[in-house]
Amino acid sequence: MNDFWSYWYFHIPNFVLAAVMYTLLGRLALGFFVHETWDNYIWRAFKAITDPAVRLVRAITPSVLTQPVVLIFAALWTMVARIAWYFILLNAGLAPQAS
Repeated sequence: MNDFWSYWYFHIPNFVLAAVMYTLLGRLALGFFVHETWDNYIWRAFKAITDPAVRLVRAITPSVLTQPVVLIFAALWTMVARIAWYFILLNAGLAPQAS
């Protein structure tokens, strides 16, 4: 427990990025079975959590790409952001070390 609070600046952003990344993958998987305008509360939650990342990726990707492809790219960019965050803190000497 003490290690978490010692490195909160690493763990909290990493957790948020991981949650968004896995929610993007869940939205992609669920999207194969439901329509984009489905009004279920779970689908609305998936969309509410992932829409900021999807809008950001949609702004930089070609408009010919379909929504599932944009979701895949959003998940990949989120994974890249997690890895980059780790290496930035590692190079700064602020990342948690394995004991």
